Amino acid sequence: MKEFIDIYRQNTNEIEQFIYETLENIGNLERHKKDNYKKLFDIFPSLELVYETDNEKYIQTSPNLYRNKTSSTPIGRDRRYLIKGVSFKNSDVAFTKPYVSSATKNTCITAIKQENDQMIYMDFDLSMLLQRLGFLELHSKLNILNKSFYGGAGLSMVILAIFTIGYALVSFFHTLLFEANFSIEAIFKPVVALTLGLAIFDLAKTILEQEVFFKSYSKDTKNEYRLLIKFLITIIIALLIEALMVVFKIAISDYTQLINAFYLILGVSIIIISLSIFVFLSQKVNNSDLK
Repeated sequence: MKEFIDIYRQNTNEIEQFIYETLENIGNLERHKKDNYKKLFDIFPSLELVYETDNEKYIQTSPNLYRNKTSSTPIGRDRRYLIKGVSFKNSDVAFTKPYVSSATKNTCITAIKQENDQMIYMDFDLSMLLQRLGFLELHSKLNILNKSFYGGAGLSMVILAIFTIGYALVSFFHTLLFEANFSIEAIFKPVVALTLGLAIFDLAKTILEQEVFFKSYSKDTKNEYRLLIKFLITIIIALLIEALMVVFKIAISDYTQLINAFYLILGVSIIIISLSIFVFLSQKVNNSDLK
């Protein structure tokens, strides 16, 4: 919802001007009341609700008129709270800020037009309005496919993370309880497995959050940078633990093989340096965008 509101704020003037000019071209709206404003619903695919109040106490005098149904329950409700935050300026049409409609549960804006002794309220579904005007691209079938794919991949990664953590715990307790030759390696290996399990789970959680449960439509790359950095840091920690384990094993068994441990530590160091450069450049790009 926040992303929809941000897009709306960036294009408020164009959106309000489009609705205002269309209403002006339609002319008097009251004459369409007899057919429950069907013409308005035909002209505005994003219009989801129309109702009326008087222009003094702002008490609702008509049913809630939806695209395919009506509801008389809201008649008599005080709609003063919608009028307080709007300005008609030099026009007979005013617009509210985006809010969540109690009637439809969708994020919407309300266009209010004053005609004779009544006010006509028109609720527009914000996501559909942005889509219809080309400020937002949503494809329902593709979204279902994307959510299904990312959901399956994310849940699979969660299962693998659980198995990885389970393997680490089982391996540790098996060595502790049933093997006589308990060594430092028996501690390091489960720690590496736990770290990898944590990295896999964190990646799966981020995928499920951003692509399935709270779908993101923003073009902001900060979240992608943050995810990549967080994942790489977890992998680096696992590699450093593995390198430390290799150093201990070689130091105990064969000093001549220390060069292999050096190569591993050197490789991890290169990854850390590369990550540092990436973080520096990404922050520099973000700072330049803010300016």
